[in-house]
Amino acid sequence: MKILTVDIGTGTQDIFLYDSNLDIENGFKLVLPSPTMMVHRRLKAALPSRTPLLLTGHQMGGGPSAWAIEEYARAGIPVYMTPSAATTLNDELDKVKALGIHIVSDDEIKGLKSKVEQLELKDFDFELISKTFKDYGVSLNDLSAIAVAVFDHGNAPAGVSDRQFRFDYLDERIREKNSLAAFAFPSAEIPTIMTRLQSVVVSAGELPCPLVVMDTAPAAVLGADFDPQVAARRQKIICNVGNFHTLAFRLGEKGIEGVFEHHTGEIDLPKLESLIRKLADGSLKHADVFDDMGHGALMYADEVFEFGNDDFDVVVTGPRRSMFAGATHGMSPLRPYFAVPFGDMMIAGCFGLLAAVAEVMPSLAESIFGSLRGGHGRGVAPWDHPS
Repeated sequence: MKILTVDIGTGTQDIFLYDSNLDIENGFKLVLPSPTMMVHRRLKAALPSRTPLLLTGHQMGGGPSAWAIEEYARAGIPVYMTPSAATTLNDELDKVKALGIHIVSDDEIKGLKSKVEQLELKDFDFELISKTFKDYGVSLNDLSAIAVAVFDHGNAPAGVSDRQFRFDYLDERIREKNSLAAFAFPSAEIPTIMTRLQSVVVSAGELPCPLVVMDTAPAAVLGADFDPQVAARRQKIICNVGNFHTLAFRLGEKGIEGVFEHHTGEIDLPKLESLIRKLADGSLKHADVFDDMGHGALMYADEVFEFGNDDFDVVVTGPRRSMFAGATHGMSPLRPYFAVPFGDMMIAGCFGLLAAVAEVMPSLAESIFGSLRGGHGRGVAPWDHPS
């Protein structure tokens, strides 16, 4: 059984091909530029030509791609976007138009194609990933499932903070199903408000197998929990320091006991440690994060999580985990542990996606959890089991 997992962040897209016949460590993996970085690089290279720009496709991750598109518009170069592509910049299209960007229909596109630099926006490109594997002699024609993770603020109504809207969504999911896998959905069951998750499904087109989508941060935290040192703890705080967002979950035997989410660019190590301490002692308030330009905080337990009882206080993962580097040299009273599930921090989200697939598709659970919890397949060497 094979499952393709793709964790799409701001800096990289991390790809892991699970094969139940192989040890987890023998699974093929790729760490490549993220789709938003690919768009950013292409537009930066095209900018000097001042060729008008036509963007079609679907909502995708913003950040670098949005900055490059807005730079085009500020330079006075005509930028045309279809309505679905324009939601990459803002769900409210009037705000996109205010940037000087032209929203065009399919009929209007026909008269533009010969005069513009055209680019299709999308987070998940199965054809490109499949071609990359095929170039190395690995087929993706026999997949049992595909799992993709992206970060989704959700489509907040006009006048509603997208930060608050996302946190209301997190609260709803946790209360409905107190599990990190609550943030994973079969493609047909995605909430209507989660427009970026839905765009992954639409842009994927016809696939050879079922598709599961999930939020990136819970996927990374869930994956980090398969580090043996982390899994042995009944109660723990796992912090994912991403390029754009930092999210920490306090986990106990009954599930999620608390969570906060902040913008990585708005915090430093002392501020992050303060939030983690409040998460631990149960005193963390939503306003502590939201009023500081973060997303917010939720507490579901009043009990105090005691530091100092084990070899480490907080589990850390994510591409910006170096924020905690000074803490390992006595600069912080918090003792971080850098999780390395199956020896690779960068694809922790992929392991979380695998676990989420097992929850969403129970028929695959025995094989997946057998690999994740045992760490091995059936003892077949890679050269004896060609992909």
